[in-house]
Amino acid sequence: MSARFVRSRDGAAAIEFALLAIPYFLIVFAIIETFVAFTGEQLVSNAVDTLSRQIRTGQITAANTTKADFRGKFCDEVSILITCSGEDSSKLILDIRSFSKFAEIPDDIPRKNGDLDATDTFAPGGPASINMLRAYYRWSVLTDLVRPYISGLRPADGSLPKEFLIVATASFQNEDYE
Repeated sequence: MSARFVRSRDGAAAIEFALLAIPYFLIVFAIIETFVAFTGEQLVSNAVDTLSRQIRTGQITAANTTKADFRGKFCDEVSILITCSGEDSSKLILDIRSFSKFAEIPDDIPRKNGDLDATDTFAPGGPASINMLRAYYRWSVLTDLVRPYISGLRPADGSLPKEFLIVATASFQNEDYE
């Protein structure tokens, strides 16, 4: 009976599946999460393009739009996949500023102790002014095992990040819309 037991292959597929199921599903869920995060990046980028076009043409100005109204318009653009209200409101940072020359526009992400150091700014310029619109969104990572190790942002306590920073930027000169 023991020789027959040793030769038996009953249940071998179940054991192989049990050994491979966890890594397989981790990879599948990581692929799905990466796809959804990429879609979130595209949403933020499209919202930046749409709202910068409205600033450039004078539809959105400091005189006719408040910071809260602008944030609401941005959130309406990304609401398909991203929530900007309630406890998630701190994940989105919008930075709209005016400059006298294109060379003055910052080309780096503001950091403090390795983490993002930015607050909402709403100061678009008037006609023919040079402007920059940047959006930062902290995308929560659930299954991605690699991204926390390659992220450039680190929490102040030194732990591994649980978020991926989505950044979209537009620099433009307003039309002379007066």
